[in-house]
Amino acid sequence: MPKTAERRPVAPPPAPALPAPASAGRRRRRLADQARAHGFLLGGLLCFALFSWYPAIRAVVISFQTYAPGAPPQWAGTANFTRVLHDPEFADAWRNTLTFTLLALLIGFAVPFVLALVLNELRHAKAFFRIVVYLPVMIPPVVSALLWKWFYDPGAGLANEVLRLLHLPTSNWTNGTGTALVSLVLVATWANMGGTVLIYLAALQSIPGELYEAAELDGASLLQRVRHVTIPQTRFVILMLMLLQIMATMQVFTEPFVITGGGPENATVTVLYLIYKYAFLYNDFGGACALSVMLLVLLGAFSALYLRLTRTEGDT
Repeated sequence: MPKTAERRPVAPPPAPALPAPASAGRRRRRLADQARAHGFLLGGLLCFALFSWYPAIRAVVISFQTYAPGAPPQWAGTANFTRVLHDPEFADAWRNTLTFTLLALLIGFAVPFVLALVLNELRHAKAFFRIVVYLPVMIPPVVSALLWKWFYDPGAGLANEVLRLLHLPTSNWTNGTGTALVSLVLVATWANMGGTVLIYLAALQSIPGELYEAAELDGASLLQRVRHVTIPQTRFVILMLMLLQIMATMQVFTEPFVITGGGPENATVTVLYLIYKYAFLYNDFGGACALSVMLLVLLGAFSALYLRLTRTEGDT
């Protein structure tokens, strides 16, 4: 009888190896990396809190206090707000600020958009003209204001010299109550439009060319293409830049401070310049902080409204 082969038990397949636990050294390195990252973050937060949050909170507190030489601050309630509201310069400052903002929207908001349209249509020397447009932004604001102060000089200023060469009537520019604020708007527009033009230009270059080609095939003119293609495609950027420009023009200070000193006859006194006068000329820090809180509340409400509108436009 044949001998059968002896069957041996088959060993079960080896179990899958479990991942080795992280070594203690690796865990320490990971914790050290996290601690270093949180340390950098904490440093930035502390700097932001020290130079941004604390001054804002401190200004709100001081707006309800009064300071006397050699005495601790005392609680005054709403007395600072009442005194500021009854100041004759208060109405002038807000009227000038709102007028400056309106003129800046009419002049300083339309001119950069038109320049961006022109630069977008250029075929040659685009880089050169971009540098030329952006050059005023690289000039320090005080230097720019001093240059324009000489430019507006009613005697030997360049503006009136050019008008004389063209046999046109000269102007008082910043020395006239009717022309001073408009002259400052021109300064602010020239000094700040470079960045706005480049942002508009980037938005224009992101518009698909097929939209313009379709509009041209339909017989649309240049103005119709701008109205029905360019503006709808860049409306979100337009709204955002409008928000930023309104917030910036409501805080105009350098031009009135350097060029006109708030004159003539308070024609260029703005809210921020009046805050400077309260703090550093009148030594009334309570009144200065009260004005600052008023401006903060207005800009905060306006910013919330426009951020809501821009968020809606961006979602659609």
